[in-house]
Amino acid sequence: MGDEENTAFSPIVKSNRQTEKDIQVSGLDWAIGRNGIYIEPDLEYIDNYVKDGEIRNCAADGRCAYTSRSELGDAYTQMLLGDKHNGQIYNLVGEAITQAELAGIINKVYYTDLLYHPVSIEAYVKERKAALGEFLGTVIAGIYEGIQNGVNDVSSDFEQAAGRRHKAPLEMIEAIKIG
Repeated sequence: MGDEENTAFSPIVKSNRQTEKDIQVSGLDWAIGRNGIYIEPDLEYIDNYVKDGEIRNCAADGRCAYTSRSELGDAYTQMLLGDKHNGQIYNLVGEAITQAELAGIINKVYYTDLLYHPVSIEAYVKERKAALGEFLGTVIAGIYEGIQNGVNDVSSDFEQAAGRRHKAPLEMIEAIKIG
């Protein structure tokens, strides 16, 4: 998911769209899944969130249709097994939530007391570059900038691809914690 032009993550999205075009003209059968933002990195970062007492990024009130690796595995399995998926492009995402809603769900599942703290795009880019280096910091900040801009608040084709509804954010996070 993402915008091909307006964020630091755009070059990756643009590259992915070119790959889609290359696949479509390859002469092969194809089905394409456009992955939503994975929820796992946020959950793997919980210790840092707890230490800071907050989730801090530049997504503001933007909504993000998260998914998980497990959910994607289910969808891609069905896409590979069913001829009806040939020639289809699917948005493989769940229900869109804000970062404040994400903090609330994490609090419920992990018994934390996190708040969401929005910061400017410029401040977040600087912060992520300092923590992760130029390239990765820029990419991560670009993802959250995209969330702020609404590019991750998209309709879901998950049910058409997987044959079942996508797990709700709470269900997905609970399953990851148990797993």
